[in-house]
Amino acid sequence: MNMNLVKVSDLFEVKYGVNLELINLNEVPQRSKEAICFVSRTENNNGVSAFVEKNNDVKPISSGTLTVAGGGSVLATFLQPYEYYSGRDLFYLTPKRKMTEREMIYYTICIKRNRYRYSYNRQANKTIRDLFIPAKVPDRFQKLRIDELNIKSASNKKPPLFDRKWGWFSLGDLFTFEKGERLTKLDRIGGDVPLITAGENNNGVSEHISFEDFKDKKKLFENKITIDMFFNVFYHNDKYFSDDNIHTLVPINFELNKLNSLFLVAILSKLKHKYAYGRQVRLMRLPFEKIKLPVDKIGNPDLKFMEDYIKSLPYSASI
Repeated sequence: MNMNLVKVSDLFEVKYGVNLELINLNEVPQRSKEAICFVSRTENNNGVSAFVEKNNDVKPISSGTLTVAGGGSVLATFLQPYEYYSGRDLFYLTPKRKMTEREMIYYTICIKRNRYRYSYNRQANKTIRDLFIPAKVPDRFQKLRIDELNIKSASNKKPPLFDRKWGWFSLGDLFTFEKGERLTKLDRIGGDVPLITAGENNNGVSEHISFEDFKDKKKLFENKITIDMFFNVFYHNDKYFSDDNIHTLVPINFELNKLNSLFLVAILSKLKHKYAYGRQVRLMRLPFEKIKLPVDKIGNPDLKFMEDYIKSLPYSASI
């Protein structure tokens, strides 16, 4: 697609943040009247790593600006809806013309797409202003339908999470494990099937590929939980293809739905701390990992309770 490109500095005024150290601030509960967001170089939680007490000697950065990490999680970029303080190596971008929220979100995506240029040893502090982004937001993005999330829970019941019996289970007693298949970038053809690869963002989806070209050799999964080489855990409701760094969990003698699957994802994710670049997930290890689950009267995993608990949570009506 031909697209007129301009520099970030052509559309935004780029400034270094207030450069505060979280250790020198007083953390407060999110709902406190004195709370203000502290935005750091993290790529999680919209960049907000804590809520701190407002300091009258330091002027917060205005809402409606973009934050961009120059180091750490390089080019982690977010639209900030509230005023905030910022940590080190964090820039904030103020649009030079009036922009809608949708336009601002589009430019967060565009800036993030430049992340491949950087690494831990090559940060973006000196080059953010010169990154190229589209001069105009495409019409198809402007017209893209975005449904609002329903904050309500799907059930008024509040099943007790801790006032019940739990039991330990080996993953090998609950699941078999199917490893994905290698598919190089040269072999990938664009399409509409999600490709799951190792990563902690976007539910593990790195791109969408065509399945028709590989249907005689490749296998699709659906309604399954995946664990990648670094123990990032996701549930996939739709059909997907996975590469050889992904392990798909296939239940043994029981069925999962999206609700109890999400409960299991939360439990499985507690094992992530055991794995890293130097100790990756291998099929020989997975069956012996253990998780603790709520159990029914005969000691089996209580899938109905897991489903009911997820239904009781805020936003579950949107699942």
